[in-house]
Amino acid sequence: MGHSRSAEGEAPSLQEGIEKQHKLTGATAFVLYIAAATFLVHMLTAGRYGYFRDELYYLACARHLALGYVDQPPIIALVTWLIVHTVGASLLGLRFLPALAGAATIWVTAMIARELGGGRFAQGYSALSIALAAVYVIASHQLTMNVFEPLVWMGCAWVLIRIIKTGNQRLWLWFGVLAGLGLENKYSITIFAFGVVVGLLLTRKRKFLLSPWIWLGGAIALAIFLPNLIWNIQHHWPFIQLMHNIRASGINIHRGPTAFLGEQILMMSPLNFPVWLAGLLFLFFARDGRRFRVLGWTFVVVVATVMILNGKDYYAAPAYPMMLAAGAVALERSFGRRQWLKPVAGTLLIAGTAPFFPMMLPILPLDTYLHYQEKLGFSPPATEKSHLASLLPQYYSDDLGWPQLTADVARVYNSLPPAQRKQTAIFCQNYGEAGAIDFFGPKYGLPKAISGHQTYFLWGPRQYTGQSMIIVGDTRANLECYLQQVTRAGSFGEPYALERGSIWLCREPRGWNLQQIWPRLKHWD
Repeated sequence: MGHSRSAEGEAPSLQEGIEKQHKLTGATAFVLYIAAATFLVHMLTAGRYGYFRDELYYLACARHLALGYVDQPPIIALVTWLIVHTVGASLLGLRFLPALAGAATIWVTAMIARELGGGRFAQGYSALSIALAAVYVIASHQLTMNVFEPLVWMGCAWVLIRIIKTGNQRLWLWFGVLAGLGLENKYSITIFAFGVVVGLLLTRKRKFLLSPWIWLGGAIALAIFLPNLIWNIQHHWPFIQLMHNIRASGINIHRGPTAFLGEQILMMSPLNFPVWLAGLLFLFFARDGRRFRVLGWTFVVVVATVMILNGKDYYAAPAYPMMLAAGAVALERSFGRRQWLKPVAGTLLIAGTAPFFPMMLPILPLDTYLHYQEKLGFSPPATEKSHLASLLPQYYSDDLGWPQLTADVARVYNSLPPAQRKQTAIFCQNYGEAGAIDFFGPKYGLPKAISGHQTYFLWGPRQYTGQSMIIVGDTRANLECYLQQVTRAGSFGEPYALERGSIWLCREPRGWNLQQIWPRLKHWD
């Protein structure tokens, strides 16, 4: 009896040990390890190089909360405002949430793999493929709309998969909530929604369109989007004007279909190409994948639409996680009993991507990075013509030079007599320059900048008349057409910064007042 009691006493301990081991090595744990590791890496590199151009703009937008902005819906400004008023506007504070969103995208992708029938390997490998895909690594390092986009799209994809598996049409309500939030983050989710509708029409799932729940979901999305929609109507559709101007100006680099598809492979990291391609084939042709074919059509429509509209390569990026999830499931099944192939596949993905890590994250000093890039014989392709002037990738060069620009402007401003300073406006050519002045300027006693660029135009010239201005950028020849006194008072531009030019002290407008001509200074591109 004593021996029996001992055995009975040890049994729960053995069972607990097995369960604990499973929790530490199971699919969920493995995915969480990958997500946590990527989050930690982003936090460790958050303070490198400096504030990104768009981050400075969003900080300015957060000081002017509204239902819309010229070039974006309102969520990014609200998120920035919340960050500033909770953890502060340090680089670590600003980039905490993007790193967390990147980790959440990894988690959602693994959950999609599980819903598609994937086991431990498929979930872990899909998570790893997202963690090593260049476009997501870069996005997770900066506070922009782009880091939340794949998370929202894949949340919608996960809901769609659950609808297909369970037949629960009420889940369209949650799809509508996510889509509405996506619209308040970035308008491009309309391309994803269009892809879903086309996918439904081209498959047997078209019967979903007869359900009232999908239309109620659409109504919820519209209700969430309505405030920004009204704002756009009241402001005469500034985003549409912006898109028209961008196309007309030709500032983006447009490449042919072959080059575009090549960029898709590159941005997702080349070793992920066979995985997402396998995922597409799995959804179209595999017995267990065909029921989710609507996802395959959605992906095809998204990529085709972006290509036809000459969009930037990363515009299609939010659609890829579901393909990588499906591809990981296909890969897992192709291995069969050859279990040794699983660690080999993961090792090859890590080893093959490792040489490109310095191009995804600012882990090297700038001089070292440029030397490394030269030795590697490869540099990320530019997406805008203005980026061609930079030795660095745009997402690095636009981190640089902003504190120095502000200090250079401050030297000019603080050299003026006190009476003149009060009437001197600081006019900037773009929101990056203006955002830098607004963020770094207070410690120098600088006033807020004015600019005709993007939403800065809507904030107007404030009390300034133009009688005295410090103008950042532009040329003497152009300025002398409008001002009688034009003096070059300084310059700005770090060696690796994309932004560089002259600082002009200008006085005595030639027969105009800044308040009167402000509408002519609108610069949306």
